[in-house]
Amino acid sequence: MNDRPRTPSHRPQRPFPPRPGGAGARHGERERPAGRPFGEWPADVAILYGWHSVSEALRNPQRRVRKLMATENALKRLTDESVPMTVEPEVVRPGAIDRLLDKDAVHQGLLLECDPLPSLTLKEAAHCDLLLVLDQITDPHNVGAIVRSAAALKVGAIVTTARHSPAATGVLAKSASGGLEHVPFCFVGNLSRALDELKDHGVLVVGLDSEGAADLTDTALRAPLALVLGAEGKGLRQLTRQTCNVLARIDLPGAIVSLNVSNAAVLALHIARRAIARQG
Repeated sequence: MNDRPRTPSHRPQRPFPPRPGGAGARHGERERPAGRPFGEWPADVAILYGWHSVSEALRNPQRRVRKLMATENALKRLTDESVPMTVEPEVVRPGAIDRLLDKDAVHQGLLLECDPLPSLTLKEAAHCDLLLVLDQITDPHNVGAIVRSAAALKVGAIVTTARHSPAATGVLAKSASGGLEHVPFCFVGNLSRALDELKDHGVLVVGLDSEGAADLTDTALRAPLALVLGAEGKGLRQLTRQTCNVLARIDLPGAIVSLNVSNAAVLALHIARRAIARQG
């Protein structure tokens, strides 16, 4: 909520769209140094690392695992905690995983290659009591943190565009801390048309915007509900704002009057979940 609220992946049978330079690269990014092939993995492979991301994926029967790399200590922890392993793990030294990831990646001795999860159709998503819609939020750390909060607050699905959204792999998956296994994505081609379709299915579409008519806590919320969040700084795009049923803001009592998008998301979701619960 700077000028606009800073309030503000699973796919049909197709995996995430190819990124220029590989699954992790974006246009304009420099190539990773030799020996760090993270950006060279195919677009139809999800790369997960870290304890929560990998262990939750292994527990998810929908995940098709291709390869598991684990250090001796990490493998012992997986065994001790009875985490199912559908492939024979490749036992490696930590440096072998280090060489496959960015230098600041905290992998905790685990790296998993797997298929992306399937996504919901918009019609399926419309049956959920609480949805989260992301309007061109592209930072994988923010999206990952949002996914984690969405899992904690029992969001039925996250709706976003196939373009201008980060792939559910690598940094996003690590930031989600296992949340990807619990909140399906729904990818759409045109967000405003998707919002219109949700409204046709009876979903109340509420956009978070600093110019909203009322605070979110004072806004009449009911299920099925979709909260729409825009990118940091930019907020909701004009057509997105016009398509929402209502715009609401988040008023803050302290000296800091804006939140980053992931913090705004968890606060808005908590308000929405409480409102839905009061409906019975």
